[in-house]
Amino acid sequence: MPTAIAVTSADMALPPQDERTLPAVVLRDVERRPLEQALTEMQALVEYHGHVIVVCSQAAPTAVQRRLHTLRSLMESDRIALFRPDLPPLGLAVLARQLRQLASCDISPGVLASAGRLLVHYIHAGALLGSVARLDRVPVGLKSHAKSWVPGSQFGVLAHPEPQLVRITPEAALPGPEFGTWMLVAKGQLQSDWVTGTLAPSWKVQGLRETPLPAESPGWWGTGKLVEFCSYLPDLSVLYQLVTSVRRSQCHWCGIDVIGDRCVFCSATPPVHDSPPRKQLENRTAVG
Repeated sequence: MPTAIAVTSADMALPPQDERTLPAVVLRDVERRPLEQALTEMQALVEYHGHVIVVCSQAAPTAVQRRLHTLRSLMESDRIALFRPDLPPLGLAVLARQLRQLASCDISPGVLASAGRLLVHYIHAGALLGSVARLDRVPVGLKSHAKSWVPGSQFGVLAHPEPQLVRITPEAALPGPEFGTWMLVAKGQLQSDWVTGTLAPSWKVQGLRETPLPAESPGWWGTGKLVEFCSYLPDLSVLYQLVTSVRRSQCHWCGIDVIGDRCVFCSATPPVHDSPPRKQLENRTAVG
């Protein structure tokens, strides 16, 4: 069976991008249900799918994060990966869907889990905000804080890949991707067409879709007056080529194939081999 891609709430399970996109496993109320019940569910997932990759927002409640770590520890399993990239909720939902697309391909669990850290570099995620007074995930200058109290002020914020913040004026712009993308937009309580009417055309997006705002977005951005956006690579063929073109290696601890320098399942990093002492090297050189 394909590797399971799990999310912690239903609004993080976006509709399929294409006919091959696998459904997400939604771990509903994982922190509220009895531990025995949540443990039984996770054990069944591992037995059925072989491996489970849980994509969890850094804005998720602490109780959710603790429960996930507890489940993994109780099972003593290296077949559960907890993936928590530093992305806003909408960007994280898009990344989870990309992993669901790739899960339908002939990609091993370790490479698929590692692919998340690769694909995150191709995601541009941000929001249009009505206030930055409570924004603490992107650097905000004192002047911007002061302007956020002016009625009608709006701010364009790019959280990833490089933090950027601009006050919305006729000349305002945010740096976009240098490759073709689609854009997903989730509208909160802010009434504005700046994202769809100005930003999307300036980024030359090839497709535009809307989706409901994730429940964790107001907490992540510090306000409910927002329009969240994310540009991404939609085509499975492009995603597959990106992932399979990267050199693979074998985790020295659990033996699974990975890309990159860290195994997402067992968290092992390549061993550091100590170099010979300097005097020993000098003596070898002298003897030679």
